[in-house]
Amino acid sequence: MKVKMVVFDMAGTTVDEGNVVYRTLHQAIEKKAPHIRFEDVLKSGAGKEKLQAIRDTLLDRATVLTKEEVDSIFQDFLESLDLAYKELVVTPTKNTEKLVKELRELDILVVLNTGYNRVTATSLIQKLNWEQGVHYDLLVTASDVKNNRPKPDMILYAMDQFAIQDAFTVVKVGDSTVDIEEGKNAGCLFTIGVTTGAHTKAELLTANPDYILDDIYDLKKVILSLNPTS
Repeated sequence: MKVKMVVFDMAGTTVDEGNVVYRTLHQAIEKKAPHIRFEDVLKSGAGKEKLQAIRDTLLDRATVLTKEEVDSIFQDFLESLDLAYKELVVTPTKNTEKLVKELRELDILVVLNTGYNRVTATSLIQKLNWEQGVHYDLLVTASDVKNNRPKPDMILYAMDQFAIQDAFTVVKVGDSTVDIEEGKNAGCLFTIGVTTGAHTKAELLTANPDYILDDIYDLKKVILSLNPTS
């Protein structure tokens, strides 16, 4: 089966932003729920749309807050993140730029998808100096679809943009269990975890990915085994 598209998560997978988003998210939650740890935020919220990440983190720690308090946390997070991003240094994860360049040379579409909204995701891309049509083919964000991870809407949206009908020609790559669940829910050929971000190998294994990679560039070997060049 020929792979036509690879859908990559951003932070922790293709983008190294020092976990600033989840650290900022934790700081906002901590003001209302001091017992919640940074590790709790990563475990419950990694890869998700960020308002949902707040809700799930609170739920998993049996913490009940009013809707107004949850909305206040989210607003605090957005404002704090805006400030943090002004000084933030962002880099691609190791070997990512080499990988996506070579995938696109093989006529494989490179899609970025993320639990961030479009404003946040776009600011990351601008800091990387990545250009659509050069470094990637499409960006899909949490604000572009009705349902977010682990629902498959972002992957299905990307497939629709390129008239891809068979999800068995798509591979999903991410650093969190919710990335793996998203890929499985979309019916992707493979779901692949990377150990460069939010979740450990042991945590990724709980979602039953097809592969777990320590180096994202190893994805090319997987692709070439399916898409021989000769």
